[in-house]
Amino acid sequence: MKLYGVVGWKNAGKTGLMERLVAEICARGITVSTVKHAHHAFDVDHEGKDSYRHRAAGASEVLLASRKRVAIMQEMRGAPEPSLEALLARLSPVDLVLIEGYKRDNHPKVEAFRAETGNSLIATDDPTVRAVASDTPIVLDRPVFDLNDTKAVADFILAEVGL
Repeated sequence: MKLYGVVGWKNAGKTGLMERLVAEICARGITVSTVKHAHHAFDVDHEGKDSYRHRAAGASEVLLASRKRVAIMQEMRGAPEPSLEALLARLSPVDLVLIEGYKRDNHPKVEAFRAETGNSLIATDDPTVRAVASDTPIVLDRPVFDLNDTKAVADFILAEVGL
């Protein structure tokens, strides 16, 4: 599986770019999975549902399955957060895995950047950021794309990974 990341500070446009990239790349007949890092607790089920009740009762893992989808919820219960490598090993094979977040990991990345956030560029200090998708013109030592030019960003990523 080929890997490519989308990084950026909060409100930089990462999730919107990811969503558009997944749609664009899948429309080209390339299979895509995603990994999203969250810095906070989250739930994929809700209080009162059977799967929630299983977790609340102490289950380490709950696998929820139907004809339409499968979800595995794993409670860390004090264990360390799994590495990106360990998480990737759990995915079924696809052509490309797009990774949102994990900015400190060593895979190639494109940075989403919005000037209005007032944050500095990650790319200036990180050689794994191979390009920037920005809402404002930037002069940089690597490609800079318009944040909304999904086709150009997708073309770049696919060329980088050889797809």
